[in-house]
Amino acid sequence: MQNFGFARVAAASPELRVADCAFNADKIMEIIEQADKQQVEYLVLPELSITGYTCADLFMQRRLLDSALEALLAIARKTAGLGMVVIAGLPIEIRGRLYNCAAVIQSGNILGIVPKTCIPGYSEFYEPRWFAGAEELETSELRIGGAVVPIGSDLLFVSEENSNLVFGVEICEDLWVPVPPSSRLAQAGAVLLFNPSASNELVGKADYRRQLVSSQSASCVAGYVYAGSNTGESSTDVVFGGHSLIAENGQMLAESERFIHESRITVADIDIPKIHYSRIIMGTFRGGRGGADYREIAFSNPAPQSDSPRELARKVVTNPFVPGNPLQRDERCQEILAIQTSGLMKRIRHIGTKQAVIGISGGLDSTLALLVAVRAMQLLGRPASDVLAVTMPGFGTTNRTYDNAVGLIKALGASMKVVDIKDACLQHFEDIGHDKDVHDLTYENVQARERTQILMDLANKNGGIVIGTGDLSELALGWCTYNGDHMSMYGVNSGIPKTLIKYVVQWYADHEADETAARFLYDIIDTGISPELLPPSPDGEIAQLTEDILGPYDVHDFYLYYMLRTGAPPAKILYLAEHAFGDRFTREQLVQWMRVFYSRFFSQQFKRSCLPDGPKVGTVSLSPRGDWRMPSDASAALWLREVEEL
Repeated sequence: MQNFGFARVAAASPELRVADCAFNADKIMEIIEQADKQQVEYLVLPELSITGYTCADLFMQRRLLDSALEALLAIARKTAGLGMVVIAGLPIEIRGRLYNCAAVIQSGNILGIVPKTCIPGYSEFYEPRWFAGAEELETSELRIGGAVVPIGSDLLFVSEENSNLVFGVEICEDLWVPVPPSSRLAQAGAVLLFNPSASNELVGKADYRRQLVSSQSASCVAGYVYAGSNTGESSTDVVFGGHSLIAENGQMLAESERFIHESRITVADIDIPKIHYSRIIMGTFRGGRGGADYREIAFSNPAPQSDSPRELARKVVTNPFVPGNPLQRDERCQEILAIQTSGLMKRIRHIGTKQAVIGISGGLDSTLALLVAVRAMQLLGRPASDVLAVTMPGFGTTNRTYDNAVGLIKALGASMKVVDIKDACLQHFEDIGHDKDVHDLTYENVQARERTQILMDLANKNGGIVIGTGDLSELALGWCTYNGDHMSMYGVNSGIPKTLIKYVVQWYADHEADETAARFLYDIIDTGISPELLPPSPDGEIAQLTEDILGPYDVHDFYLYYMLRTGAPPAKILYLAEHAFGDRFTREQLVQWMRVFYSRFFSQQFKRSCLPDGPKVGTVSLSPRGDWRMPSDASAALWLREVEEL
């Protein structure tokens, strides 16, 4: 895992007693031992975790302050020999002022002290009674246990081995203000942000806290680790729940239970190269970094002490384009249809077209395009009959797909035209001197181009435009016929991967279709994916299944997502795929399909370079005018060499 750049982080909420520093230090050291067994590299403890957050006026007692420093030194000694970075909270008195601080510890040393910037004094919070803010600090270092330690809110911790591995610290309320210190830390290069916190529980506050952490990780394009104090804090007026959260660029990786009285640790792996990749492609992130305003504190890149293999501590789903939560998936599908429909409506209005012409095969892609076209006409106040749906049976068309195509067109109320292409293709075979019994690429592409010619000519004849049906997955693999189904006047599916399309069609069937249309839609969803360009089997079934040729779309969409969304190299993508698919596929199969993916992705760029217009739908797009600009003759050698080494 070290080779793939994952950082193992943990947010811990140890059992505590208010003002009992020795007890709290013991519990923190137990957490450190547990974290070490779990091969944690960065451990964050709650705000004022050594004393407890709710000490109130006891914070001003010298006995408590001295005990807290003694406990800090004991905790530091506990980390001797460990690579783990530990962040613990305590009050520190400096020149007559108290500061709410986070101590950053590694290998027996205190690397730096970060004081809290924003001191809340509203509602149930009364911190200004005891603590000064970081801006009142009048020194840049202090002596602790015989060592001079840097202190300030201007500390960036930078790995000695990798200058791109940087972390920063803010404390509790710092996150809740309009411009959190973590925003500036991220602009200065921090990819990991740690927040020792003591946020009490109120009805609905956990949801807001969760949104804050997730949103801040997204706006900072960073990993964000938040550790909250647990129920051991005083319950005189409020209750603490020990809410710990770990997020990565808007994605919640791990979250603790609340209201647990025992010590708890929440662990996740944050993908550092993924964060860097996102920042590289996000040009606006590079503006106004302000790195010169920070002092850099060196730390050694944490390395787990155990030699045992480390399992990935994050969930890797098999379908990254498809939300696992059914409610979120329904919302996503509804929004996708809205984006597609809106895009087509704009194009129809702009052109003033009389018809939307679309080829219907009885497969998923053309079905979704038909649904979008009908919805667009309806929202424009025009009849569904302004959609001309053309079904063009050829040599590979089966009764099932033909019947579904015809039945769906009638059920939706679109105009229908049936054009059998077999005679025209046979004539073309004769014209170009091709043997009709040789079922090669020419045999297949003649049919695809004949269909496109028919659609284009009908669009000209009827004052319409051709609606493209090809999807994002087919574009990635070049699984389309150049100047055949590859070409249209507006491609409504070009931003949607194959693994998601069936869910969009299913959503329409469940929420907008009548009973008759829904019946056809469900059967189309259950039909195998095929271009139907080769003759059916003797029993009339589809003989040419795309996934038998290319490999499963689940796998190819997985590869596409991690290549374009995270910038991961083949070895890392394979590692993640093995984790996601488990025993479903062998390593040999995954490598075989990876070879197909990279070979086709590079060799088929020329088809994407002249892609028709179409709406972007998700974070991954292959439009040559926006998200993906790649030379059509770029070499795949680097990637394929790595695949061969796997």
